[in-house]
Amino acid sequence: MAGSWWMCCRRFSSGFTTSELFDTLRCFRGSSGYSSASSTGRTSWSSAPRKERRPLFPARIHSKALNLRPPVIRSLHPTLQSCSCRATHSDAKLRDPFTLAQKDLTSLYDDIKKELFVAKTELKYLCDYYFDGRGKAIRPIIVVLMARAMNIHSNRAGDLLPGQRTIAMISEMIHTASLVHDDVIDRSDERRGKRSINDVWGEKKAILAGDFILSAATMALARIGNSTVVKVLSHVIEDLVRGEFMQLGSKENEDERFKHYLEKTYKKTASLMAHSCKAVSILVNSDPEVHEIAYQYGKNVGIAFQLVDDVLDFTSGAEQLGKPAAADLKLGLATGPVLFACQQFPELHAMIMRRFSSKGDVDRAWQYVLQSDGVQQTTYLARRYCEEAIRQISRLQPSPERDALIRLTEIVLSRDK
Repeated sequence: MAGSWWMCCRRFSSGFTTSELFDTLRCFRGSSGYSSASSTGRTSWSSAPRKERRPLFPARIHSKALNLRPPVIRSLHPTLQSCSCRATHSDAKLRDPFTLAQKDLTSLYDDIKKELFVAKTELKYLCDYYFDGRGKAIRPIIVVLMARAMNIHSNRAGDLLPGQRTIAMISEMIHTASLVHDDVIDRSDERRGKRSINDVWGEKKAILAGDFILSAATMALARIGNSTVVKVLSHVIEDLVRGEFMQLGSKENEDERFKHYLEKTYKKTASLMAHSCKAVSILVNSDPEVHEIAYQYGKNVGIAFQLVDDVLDFTSGAEQLGKPAAADLKLGLATGPVLFACQQFPELHAMIMRRFSSKGDVDRAWQYVLQSDGVQQTTYLARRYCEEAIRQISRLQPSPERDALIRLTEIVLSRDK
């Protein structure tokens, strides 16, 4: 029973088709609803008979662990009739997301520093420390592209509304504040290739700096003047705190442990992307179905992004990551590669429960992961989430920004830092 999700994953090949994605989604849901043609208003994904598959996760955790909802088939645009994400964008020239978003983000960090303006020099320097343009800025890039795609989908000009650009800025501020706090909790001494704030100024000042960045983001959010947007983005702060608490704990049962891991991944990483995407859609479109598309894209890309990050902890050196390799193991964290490896090497179970605290645990766990296919399975799971993100965003009206969001999923999967 504990290995049911694991055995299903292992049966998948490294390559897959879009139709196989929907088989996987059926596995995730533990339901035949994805292939049923009898439900009102739904089209079957395929008329071909399906081979019975064992679920990737136990039935009791499908919907909550992955939150993959049954898709609404009604097209949101007359030209989008197919449910196959590849069919809807196969002829599109995928655009470079960084190039498209660049003009909207040119002054992003300067504007953030204006939000963080304070008279006290030391506090200002602390707050500006990570806003040096050396980060990936993946969150504001996603938000900007989603905003433009939503504007075009809603029959408006593609240019950003002031509130949408502010949300892009807020997303980077909230993310950076969470990094400052994470470094204190983890006692990290390095971030983005340089000394962490807590290592330079101490933990107390680092905590205050993180709090101040959050307060500035909250003030910028209030100025948007949309109560629904405020409510949506408020979920992010709550999820970040809950996710951090989840990271402090573990689960004895192996099935619950994987569910715990995915929920924590959503709260700590994907929630910010999901709710930021939803927020920019709210400013330009009143249709809840459109808001859900934006939310689902951000959620699935966010989870995939973190899964890849967890893989890189085993496959990239400290120089590429900007942080020490095997950092998660040293913090006592069992991420996707470890959880998959545990199915092949049950010896890992005891190590996970004691959070790799005994002498030699980190090195032994590292070797077990490398000897298993935990890295490959985690990468494969990330690819599945990206396919779901593509399926969601492909339902929007075609635009360069929509295609850039599709291209971004490939970049997320292929990144090495």
